Amino acid sequence: MNGPLEWIAAIGTMLAAGLIAADLGRKTTGYGFVLFCLVSITWIVSGLTSDAIPIAAMNAILLLINAWGVWQYLLSRKNRKVMERLEPIEEEIEEEVDEEERGGETRA
Repeated sequence: MNGPLEWIAAIGTMLAAGLIAADLGRKTTGYGFVLFCLVSITWIVSGLTSDAIPIAAMNAILLLINAWGVWQYLLSRKNRKVMERLEPIEEEIEEEVDEEERGGETRA
């Protein structure tokens, strides 16, 4: 378990985690989940071909969880509609919090 397949999966896993942790928006988070799905498949193949069944089994479950994340962040029409309505409110709140952090007063 130290070949190119594992290195690709490891680097992809770190990139996916970074995309989600960066909180760069709904689409970016969704693409992080897509990348997690791809690397989960890579880990499953690696685990099955190198007789590391626990790695394969864990990533089979993670694949399902990450596919749910793809659904939630990229594919669900309802969630997209809700987020489209929340985005303007979220931006306003972020501006208010930024003002508070700088020591200014919030808008009424």
